[in-house]
Amino acid sequence: MKQLLLLLAICSTATVVHAQGWLPSGARSMSMSNASVSLYDVWSYHNNPGALAKVDRLSAGLSYENRFLLRELQSQGLSIAIPMKVGVLSVGGLTYGYTQFRSTKAGLGYSMPLSENFYAGVQLNYQGIQLAQNYGNANTVTAEAGIYAEVTENWSMGFSVFNLSRTRLSEFQDDRLTTVMRLGTAYTFSKKLLVSAEFEKSIEYDVRFKSGLEYQILKDFYFRGGIATAPVEFSFGTGYNFGMIQLDVGTAYDMILGWSPHFSLTYQGKQK
Repeated sequence: MKQLLLLLAICSTATVVHAQGWLPSGARSMSMSNASVSLYDVWSYHNNPGALAKVDRLSAGLSYENRFLLRELQSQGLSIAIPMKVGVLSVGGLTYGYTQFRSTKAGLGYSMPLSENFYAGVQLNYQGIQLAQNYGNANTVTAEAGIYAEVTENWSMGFSVFNLSRTRLSEFQDDRLTTVMRLGTAYTFSKKLLVSAEFEKSIEYDVRFKSGLEYQILKDFYFRGGIATAPVEFSFGTGYNFGMIQLDVGTAYDMILGWSPHFSLTYQGKQK
C-alpha cells in the first residue's frame, strides 16, 4: 500500500512541481501558490532571474518543503544574491527526492537593469537525475532567462523561461527536461496589501493559473495565501522579519493528497 501511495503521489506531483527540471523555492513564494514571477527577493533565483537585479544587498536563503508529508518527496533549496557595481551575481541549487530518485540543480546567474524600470537576467544550471542503482544517472546543462518590469510605482510584471533549449536528458524516447514559461503581474494596493497573479505553461501540461496575496498584519509580521488550478491547490503561510533574518513558514493543501509544509530562512545584509 505504501508503494502504491508513493507512486500516486509522484504521478500527481509531476504536474505541480515538475521534478525533472524546474522547482519553485522559498516559503514566501510557496505560501502564495508560487505566483511569484513578478516579485523580487533572493528567491527570485529560482522564480525569475530577471527580478534578482532589484536585490540591493547581500542576501542568502535556505528552504525546505515536504510534499504530502512523504519523506521521499522532500526538496531543499539554496539561493545567494551578491550585488555588484553593475548588476547582481547569483548562485544556488536545489535537490529533490530520496535515495532511489533524486533530482539536483546547481547554477550561476547574472542579472542587471536594462533601463530605469526594466531588468533582465540569465542563468546556467548543471542538472542531474539519479535513479536506483540498476538504472544509472543522467546529467546535463540547462539555461533560463527572465525579465522584470515596474510599470508604475505599485504595479510590476514578470516573465521567465526555464530550459530555453529544450535540453535532452537521454536519447531513450527523446526524454527531455521540461520547459516552463511563466507570465505574471503583481499590484501593491497599499503599504500592507500585495496581490499577484500569473499563468504557468509547461510543454507537457495544461496552462496553470496561480494567484496569491500578502498582507502585513503587524510591522514585521505577514500573512500570505494563494490558490492554483490544474490541479487545484490551496496555500497559506506567515512570515516574520527579525531584522537581518526573516523566517517564513506555511503549507499547501491538495484535496486528494493532503498537506505539503514548507519553510525558509532568509538573510539580508545591510543596505549600502
